[in-house]
Amino acid sequence: MSFTRRPGSRLRRPFILGLTGSIGMGKSTAALMFEREGVPVFDADAEVHRLQGPGGALVAAIEARFPGTTGSNGVDRQKLGARVLGNGHELAALEAIIHPAVGRAQQRFLARHRARDLVILDIPLLFEKGGWRKVGAIAVVSAPAWMQTKRVMRRRGMTHAKLKAIRRLQVPDRVKRARADFIIETGRPKSETHRQIRAIASCFRAR
Repeated sequence: MSFTRRPGSRLRRPFILGLTGSIGMGKSTAALMFEREGVPVFDADAEVHRLQGPGGALVAAIEARFPGTTGSNGVDRQKLGARVLGNGHELAALEAIIHPAVGRAQQRFLARHRARDLVILDIPLLFEKGGWRKVGAIAVVSAPAWMQTKRVMRRRGMTHAKLKAIRRLQVPDRVKRARADFIIETGRPKSETHRQIRAIASCFRAR
């Protein structure tokens, strides 16, 4: 596997590879495999969980804007999701609280790993929120639609209506695949997925 640079791009250190994929596509598994290959990964979702967890830096601000959605364990994601899902105005208000804090954490991550050949930014909404402009290449994690649905419906509190609402907020998988520099298939055995990831990582190792 090889990587062809986009016109006008440079292979700077560290090279930033954006990792994304729709809900239930196996992105967390792919990120863990990159880490096993020694590639530093910034997990945007994990950072949001930390900021919203017990004692998290954003809990007070979220409670002030969305009263009744937090408690001793931090933000109650079920309650908060019920407030914002399907409501563009409320979702934008939540994003205005979260995104700047995640952005600062991302910059700290990049500074820590500035000497590495490759780093991964694991960002679920890479296309939807414009993060694709800040990376050198994009890896999209993908699986058949039936498998995606099966995986997501196993999650606590998930319903078909909720999944439908989430899908409406996400760029369709077929569009993500068309815009990807790399496609990581997770509908196959994990050993095959890991083989794909090793091949991608090898494209950016110093020669």
